[in-house]
Amino acid sequence: MKIFFALIVSVGAFAADYFPPPDSAGGWRTALTVEECKTRAGVDLQGIEAAFVHTQRSTAHGGLLVVRKGWLCFEKYFGRASRNANPDMASTGKGFCSIACGIMLDEFRDKIPAGLDTKVFTEQYLPEAFPLNDPRKADITLGQLLCMTGGYWGEGQTPSGYKTGDLKPSPLQPKSGQNIRDLDKSSLNVPLWCAPGEGYSYSSPSPHIASIVLRHVTGMELKDYIHERLAKPQGWGAWDYCLHRGDYVMPHANGAGSTALHATDAVRFGYCLAQQGKWQGKQLVPSEYIRKCQTWSPYNPHTPFSLQWEHNADGHVPAAPKDAFWKSGAGGFCLYIVPSLDLVIYKLGGKTGQYDPTLTRIPQPKADTSRDNWEPIPGNGFTEGTAGATLGRVLELVCSAVRVD
Repeated sequence: MKIFFALIVSVGAFAADYFPPPDSAGGWRTALTVEECKTRAGVDLQGIEAAFVHTQRSTAHGGLLVVRKGWLCFEKYFGRASRNANPDMASTGKGFCSIACGIMLDEFRDKIPAGLDTKVFTEQYLPEAFPLNDPRKADITLGQLLCMTGGYWGEGQTPSGYKTGDLKPSPLQPKSGQNIRDLDKSSLNVPLWCAPGEGYSYSSPSPHIASIVLRHVTGMELKDYIHERLAKPQGWGAWDYCLHRGDYVMPHANGAGSTALHATDAVRFGYCLAQQGKWQGKQLVPSEYIRKCQTWSPYNPHTPFSLQWEHNADGHVPAAPKDAFWKSGAGGFCLYIVPSLDLVIYKLGGKTGQYDPTLTRIPQPKADTSRDNWEPIPGNGFTEGTAGATLGRVLELVCSAVRVD
């Protein structure tokens, strides 16, 4: 396997000079037949079809898009998913927040000269946090927030925390987390389960606090900053955060997720990262920041999770290259980037509620509602409890479909 991937890198068959125009101007170049996939994109279509079948058996709604060497070589959907749908991508949006922070650190380095080492619980970066409800928060750095090691309490019904050397994660008692009607304050006030840097716990308030820092440093809302620095240069279509929650409109986007992009724009974002942050001759994202997302971070020695991206530097997904990194989201969404293979994969998922058009108020295409009541077959290995295994398997299947001839 190592020889296989080394050959991929050595041939240098990358698409560095190609960047797709917006969908409104023709969109991605495509290679969709067996022969086109083989000769243009260098992939085995049958292998990707197997990944799609795996995807289709895992969620009620979803799809799979694959871009290799700048060719859109696979695009299929089922249920309410479609190219121009704007589903709630849940925590996949954490990756967008992280990349925005990486751009901010480069563009506004004079305002935040210590970069990821900056202790952000100060009057300059987080005035909303004062008075601090825990003096230990004064030691939390931006890098720790983005690596989930600031000590913030985990989330969900069964939160856990992990410290290097533990044989298994430590169970934590559920605590109050984010409240969308008071997102900033509720995120800032979540308690700590350990001292900053001492352990890892997946906690959505952490990236949202990073987005508050971005708001103060740039003077822009997270959504607007992403729109100006990424969406406009890359030519995204209609997109938004899921800000509309019943009778309430959230005043700030949640740095913890709920981006809502067209599928072909999600892979544009991933393609930019696969090209080391470049887009049509411009460096949109600092390449060094992207490299930090792909490997172990000094801010998180506990788990393979760096700057809001899970990475494969330890080879825990054995049939994928070690430079692969990805961000998943509730409902089975996941965006994968494999730079050494010039490969981007976007797995759509989602429950019916994640396709509710009132979340964004963006007009949506007519939806296929035939799978609204879909449930996985008992015992088929695709239940919610195996979501992580499903995501890893999709990555392995697509990587295995990459050809060297």
